[in-house]
Amino acid sequence: MLKSFKKTRFYRPFIWLKRGIIALVSLWLVGIVFFKFLPVPFSAVMVERQVSAWLSGDFGYVAHSDWVPMNEISSPMALAVMAGEDQKFPEHWGFDVGAIQAALTHNEDEDANIRGASTLSQQTAKNLFLWDGRSWLRKGLEAGLTVGIETVWGKKRILTVYLNIVEFGDGIFGVEEAAQHFFHKPASRLTPSQAALLAAVLPNPHLFKVNAPSAYVLRRQKWILRQMSQLGGDSFLTEHSLR
Repeated sequence: MLKSFKKTRFYRPFIWLKRGIIALVSLWLVGIVFFKFLPVPFSAVMVERQVSAWLSGDFGYVAHSDWVPMNEISSPMALAVMAGEDQKFPEHWGFDVGAIQAALTHNEDEDANIRGASTLSQQTAKNLFLWDGRSWLRKGLEAGLTVGIETVWGKKRILTVYLNIVEFGDGIFGVEEAAQHFFHKPASRLTPSQAALLAAVLPNPHLFKVNAPSAYVLRRQKWILRQMSQLGGDSFLTEHSLR
């Protein structure tokens, strides 16, 4: 049976597919290990944005990020992304089961806007290693990679990488680039209000603008500031060894 399969025209493509999958998984594993210690030079989403811009003829677009360690990122910025995106980040193992269940229930309503439930860990895994968009294949790969970074990196490293690769606007990736572009200062000097404004656009930085905030973004900024205070401010970061 095996010999007859080898003689078919489908055998060689099957072998190449198998080798491709093994190579890709190996690349991801190496990336997870290396990026536990090394700065991340670029992410898959950054590459995707850059290639899309070139293909559309926008040769002036540059997806750029300046890596900074956690001690060069202001405490309010680290707190703001958790307050706005994933308040259970220090406690969960990569997935917020309660949020997932709530999102599934909400999304059953055909008239409802689609609600996501991705944690900071899932967003980091997706942004760093995968493509943008929605599909069951991508979500499955994202889940496996999330387990990998949670196991190897730990929470502080995940938060550091997230803050350095997250997209804040067209071509603007990472908090250092965003701080310099929007506020003309380093990420280490971001105020709570500025940090909350940056976090407020994260659901969709192409629709919501830091430099031209809508009424919704300003309401979300105020909500994030309240959540930052309720979480406990700097003591929340210290308690969970995130600084």
